Amino acid sequence: MIIVLKAGATGGEITQVEEKIKAHGLTVHISRGVERTIIGAIGDERKLQLEAFEGMACVEKVVRILKPYKIVSRDFQKEDTVITVLGQKIGGDTVALFAGPCSVEGREMMLGIGGQVASSGASFLRGGAFKPRTSPYAFQGLGEEGLRYLAEAREETGLPVATELMDPRDIDVVVKYADVIQIGARNMQNFRLLTEVGRLDKPVILKRGLSATIMEWLMSAEYIAAEGNRQIILCERGVRTFESATRNTFDVSAIPVVKELSHLPVIADPSHATGKMTLVEPLAAAAIAAGADGVMVEVHHDPESALSDGPQSLRPEAFREMTVRLRKIADAVGKRLGRV
Repeated sequence: MIIVLKAGATGGEITQVEEKIKAHGLTVHISRGVERTIIGAIGDERKLQLEAFEGMACVEKVVRILKPYKIVSRDFQKEDTVITVLGQKIGGDTVALFAGPCSVEGREMMLGIGGQVASSGASFLRGGAFKPRTSPYAFQGLGEEGLRYLAEAREETGLPVATELMDPRDIDVVVKYADVIQIGARNMQNFRLLTEVGRLDKPVILKRGLSATIMEWLMSAEYIAAEGNRQIILCERGVRTFESATRNTFDVSAIPVVKELSHLPVIADPSHATGKMTLVEPLAAAAIAAGADGVMVEVHHDPESALSDGPQSLRPEAFREMTVRLRKIADAVGKRLGRV
């Protein structure tokens, strides 16, 4: 339920509405605009009667949110959410560019790629330190050592760092080094993990699950938002279908659909969507044209010898050339690509 207060509502009146909501066991979210204050009642709305609020002198109107996801819905917040991390924006008129290797393999490698993607206009540096894989025998990542290399690359380039969190037991060490936390596709419905990151004051990238519907994706985002963390970035990375020509089927339609349903920024990961380096650029272009607020691309100096996901990784020079062409797509839709 959303309760819109009249212009000039006093602090005492706001408190009165807040206490009435809490008395019914619901939580309160207050959004103070320039002219009006909007109060969201989060929880089982059936416990509240519209008439109990419509009769208050300070209330302009009361609206029920019918969707099961409340906080992340466009009904709850009309304007787009824009997230700023170390001066870099995700949302609004900017197309953020996340770039870096799938896995941090070493210090020199990470510093080298970090410098190269930064010089090409990337706005965020990505890299995996904890890499549990489908096979238990595959490279599992460097752990905290890899996080230290990411942090060192941030110091040299000025780029905020995004890295994946896979286990609630690793939260403290990941938060220590990362600027943005990524929740991977296989953990989209790990509700314990979502609840834990929802209690952090740190932006979270939530990737769409392998076979998740858009509704399920948004409900997972609601788990994070319900704990207080509203800095959520949704990431379309392809879904599993019958098609075998690509690793996954990239659902470009999800981008405008989600932006219609939710105020959260949406980015795309064409690298994981296709698993093929030759398809990364066309799908990145399609995502930007469809309204994506960012693109996440894997970059490796020697894809043939990469310890993970080499076939989908661009060489630094290919990444640089791609960004030149993607800027034209961003310009065409009234946005700017890359570092602010």
